[in-house]
Amino acid sequence: MREWLISKRNKLSLTQEKVASKAGIARTTYAMIEQNNRTPSVNVAKRIAKVLDVDWTLFFEDKCHITCSCVVSKPA
Repeated sequence: MREWLISKRNKLSLTQEKVASKAGIARTTYAMIEQNNRTPSVNVAKRIAKVLDVDWTLFFEDKCHITCSCVVSKPA
């Protein structure tokens, strides 16, 4: 599970369907990404990141620390 992704989506009070719709992908695809069953393409990662206001590179990090400030927002 990508806990940081779930946490950010919940903080914004967004459903999986809403994030997927805004990112232009299927909800099932988004759910698989959130469950870490699928790695998004760079393009899809950037679109999801824009919706959630996070750094798109987080999708490709081997380990993401929830306490890191980069998790909840893009770097300045």
